[in-house]
Amino acid sequence: MPESNRLNSTASAERTTPAHIIHELENGLLADAAHTSPKYFYDAVGSVLFEAICVLPEYYPTRTEAEIFTTHMADMTNVIGSGGSLIDLGAGNCAKAARLFPVLHPDQYVPIDISVHHLQDAVRRLQQRFPHIEMTALGLDLSQDWQLPVEVRNDKRLFFFPGSSIGNFEPHQALTFLRHLRASCDSSGGILIGVDLIKDKTLLDDAYADTLGVTAAFNLNLLRHINHLLHSDFDVRQWQHEAYFNTEKSRIEMHLRARENIRVSWPGGYRNFIKDEHIHTENSYKYSIDSFVNLLTEAGFSHVSHWTDANAWFAVMYAKAA
Repeated sequence: MPESNRLNSTASAERTTPAHIIHELENGLLADAAHTSPKYFYDAVGSVLFEAICVLPEYYPTRTEAEIFTTHMADMTNVIGSGGSLIDLGAGNCAKAARLFPVLHPDQYVPIDISVHHLQDAVRRLQQRFPHIEMTALGLDLSQDWQLPVEVRNDKRLFFFPGSSIGNFEPHQALTFLRHLRASCDSSGGILIGVDLIKDKTLLDDAYADTLGVTAAFNLNLLRHINHLLHSDFDVRQWQHEAYFNTEKSRIEMHLRARENIRVSWPGGYRNFIKDEHIHTENSYKYSIDSFVNLLTEAGFSHVSHWTDANAWFAVMYAKAA
């Protein structure tokens, strides 16, 4: 077991970071196998880096999903209908949802993201383009217990969860999350979700280890964000990005590996990392069509429709709450 410890200190009480975040970060860093939640990727710098990742040649999910929407949008519209509230989960810069406005004609747009300042800037720009759509931006942590406020209309809620973000959840967590979405819909609601499919290991490995090193910078920036939140003293130069597809568990794993023996301290605690020890920073599970349809059905959704690209690398699925 690696050497780690908590120290009695009043310094933590002086910090502005919420206590539950401090507690979560400390518990992850002090675990036998150190880990953090991928939600901590998304400070202002991390959000911009992720946008850059999405246009890299190795990172197929964004362009492949966009191709699916372009090719099958007419069919999707016939199945989904129009109007209601479009609730954009992990909205980021809101660009994906904005492309749906001209065809789905939502009455209300509710983008949700943990990086609320980044989100608010995007919504201000979007409101100028679509002044007729009511917009309510929400800063929520989707990995915690959350509820929609009363401003979000209850009729015909369409939860929009594009990209491969559902893959960041452990399968049992994904089921719980989907059940929560189902419980937040009336019978007129539904979900439109992007799902990354199982494919060749080399293609998957390359998507998370691009030659320009943008994904590495994205992963390493997590340590800078933790320094800000926890007042820790991580030095990004002492860590190396690693990512690979774990075939047995059907998931991409991202890690940060210590280049040398390192002592990391923060007010109230520290941990000694030995050379080559890892901090596990992200999982991204990959599904088959059948396995994800089964997951949606188990969560209480029904009448699942799906669309894929020509290579069957990615899928967009719609399921009804009824």
